[in-house]
Amino acid sequence: MAVSDDPHRKALTVRPDSGDYAVGYGKPPAENRFQKGQSGNPRGRPKGSRNRSKLPAINEERMKSILLEEAYRTIRLNEGHGHVTIPMAQAVIRSLAVNAAKGNQRAQRLFTELLFTTERENKRLHDEFLDAAISYKVGWEREFERRQRLGITGPEPLPHPDHVIVDIRTGEVAIKGPATPEEKVRWDWMRERKLDYIKEVEELNQLLLDEPDYPYREQVIADIEHNTKIINMIRRVMPD
Repeated sequence: MAVSDDPHRKALTVRPDSGDYAVGYGKPPAENRFQKGQSGNPRGRPKGSRNRSKLPAINEERMKSILLEEAYRTIRLNEGHGHVTIPMAQAVIRSLAVNAAKGNQRAQRLFTELLFTTERENKRLHDEFLDAAISYKVGWEREFERRQRLGITGPEPLPHPDHVIVDIRTGEVAIKGPATPEEKVRWDWMRERKLDYIKEVEELNQLLLDEPDYPYREQVIADIEHNTKIINMIRRVMPD
């Protein structure tokens, strides 16, 4: 019976030269293995084919993510005699504002509505924060009075009500102290370092008074200036 001229059938009848190579699952004959530098798919991906997108999860808001990604994607615009790179959302608002300034009534109405809504929302958030700050201070002051009246102690609040500063004239609220346990750790560390630097400055000043002819006087003066600068930096964050 004649052997077929089909090269694939011939490959199946040829035994490898080396007895160390076993043909089987995952081990095709040497003639049929991919050659180094040769693509397993020489024709490539068919035209028009696309990567299949994974369906979003039930709790995933993919459209929101896409919208935010596009809104803050930066683009380059011509402005004056140069170029500026700004987020897409800013470019849209800028275009709207320019058209409004040129007299486009629809743009004027839309820009005014956006501005009014934004300012109203900012004021609402500010008033809520101001009310929460005042309530926080008043509530803890009453708690401290209760503890003092009963002669008891308790955990210190974070932030401490004394660190919540409310400017009655402007309605601004500022926190001049730690607001979380992590910040409290850093705050305590800075307080200790400030006390160490203050003590060292006092000792160095006393050294200059006690020993007017101290041989390293210039170095001591430089150390005093350096430590004083650090103390002032810490005091801007943590007043005495």
